[in-house]
Amino acid sequence: MFLLLKGGEVYSPQPLGRKDILICNGKIIRIADEIKPMKEFGNVEIVDLQGFIIVPGFIDQHVHIAGGGGEGGPVTRTPEITLSDITKGGITTVVGLLGADGITRSMASLLAKARALEQEGITTYIYTGAYELPTRTLTGSVRSDLVLIDKVIGTGEIAISDHRSAQPTTEDLTKLAAEARVGGLLGGKPGIVHLHVGDGIRGLSPLFEIVENTEIPITQFVPTHINRIGHLFEQGLKFIEMGGVIDLTSDIKPDAHTKTALTPKEAIKKIIENKLPIEKVTMSSDSNGSIPVFDENKRLVKVMVGSAQTLYRDLREVIVEGILPIEQAIKIITENVAKVLNLYPNKGCIKEKSDGDIVVLDSNLNIHSVIAKGVFMIKDKKIVKKSMFEE
Repeated sequence: MFLLLKGGEVYSPQPLGRKDILICNGKIIRIADEIKPMKEFGNVEIVDLQGFIIVPGFIDQHVHIAGGGGEGGPVTRTPEITLSDITKGGITTVVGLLGADGITRSMASLLAKARALEQEGITTYIYTGAYELPTRTLTGSVRSDLVLIDKVIGTGEIAISDHRSAQPTTEDLTKLAAEARVGGLLGGKPGIVHLHVGDGIRGLSPLFEIVENTEIPITQFVPTHINRIGHLFEQGLKFIEMGGVIDLTSDIKPDAHTKTALTPKEAIKKIIENKLPIEKVTMSSDSNGSIPVFDENKRLVKVMVGSAQTLYRDLREVIVEGILPIEQAIKIITENVAKVLNLYPNKGCIKEKSDGDIVVLDSNLNIHSVIAKGVFMIKDKKIVKKSMFEE
């Protein structure tokens, strides 16, 4: 029932200093300089965290929880994710999605996988849809999915500026955003349009056109993979200037095919150099999605698989190299994401009445323990909970 974390250096993400944190029934119920367990509490698990750093559990808004891929045929379909694949990366909340394959991957299986992971201890949501337009849904429309299905919080991963997309027109995207917006309003959801943006020359141009010529606000869109190529990142800077939020992808780096790609730390450096607010930046892992590499003729050269553990690995570099202090850097995968997804202050922070999602870091900023809804998933760098068939 009760978990008492003693004496850790707490970042909520704002620095709070050394604090005790009391968690009960998955919720943070008290934060104080010192909390003494009372006999009325009954059994209390007390964990001494002096010398450790405590931050909010990480939120990954782009995870192919039921697998993805398939661009090289059935053999290149990537596997479903396991619970420890997620928690080893410090992630306590995920948003699942489909990708290029909305045929052999279904919304029903995505929803079932999200429910399974929730039963195993973390928090899950999903986007309705896939690359194509008209996109895949559970009930027949994006609007009704948002209103009727509890776990659906937006639509995605809709592809634009990519040779694998359905080549949607600006009108197509406008109608989709309108459906998502109204569905979100009626369902009490963010109703965002989570967009896979390819390396095509148009980049974010369709979004600029929609924002300039319709009543749909820029905050309705969250474009991801923004650091995948130079010209797209430059448009991303403009997107922030206009009031939008951009989503970086971890584990992206320049190679022979995308020489102008930016690593997350390089992208964050440039955002700071341009004096743009870091609060308008999030990062996700694209975990368990395929990472296909195409040649200049768009022929598949190789396929790799994304990992959830790259999310904090890349953010840790930002902190260690002094690009941002921990309280600002950690927002990129906690508070910022929670606010985009309308999950704040239940998620993305350490506050009284917030969910008991916590990551404990050692003095070298490595993940030491992970707590999801008040339960240890990783403890002392050892996996405590696994998926049913993970053994």
